[in-house]
Amino acid sequence: MIEGVVVSPLKQIEDARGKVMHMLRRDSPLFERFGEVYFSVVNPGAVKAWKLHTKMALNLAVPFGKIRIVIYDGRTGSPTFGHVDEFITGDGNYCLVHVPPLVWSGFMGISDSFSILANCATEPHDPAEAEHLNYDNTRIPYRWQA
Repeated sequence: MIEGVVVSPLKQIEDARGKVMHMLRRDSPLFERFGEVYFSVVNPGAVKAWKLHTKMALNLAVPFGKIRIVIYDGRTGSPTFGHVDEFITGDGNYCLVHVPPLVWSGFMGISDSFSILANCATEPHDPAEAEHLNYDNTRIPYRWQA
């Protein structure tokens, strides 16, 4: 696993009326601070990649559908420099994926219908603190496949 990345199963409470899906509590060891919460809707087969935040840590969960999250460690001083991690999250594997700053991330919708990814970020969105690469950039040693 890439240094600083943490994957934690999340609690779901179900009954005949539906369910409650936990994501992140302020008493969790992964909670740093609150910046903003946003939701990304991802269509089947769509890839949203690559992005690196210089300050923001991501706390990702997929409450609806199924998404492949891929993370790349491009930090030259990191003991996991050059490593790629891949996680299938959502239906059947509801979990929180914590991505620290300076680690590249991207995701792909792998459900038959749209999926929803939630991010409880540690910073409010600021375009100036993010870097972007196209999903097929060869700088990151990963090829997106359906």
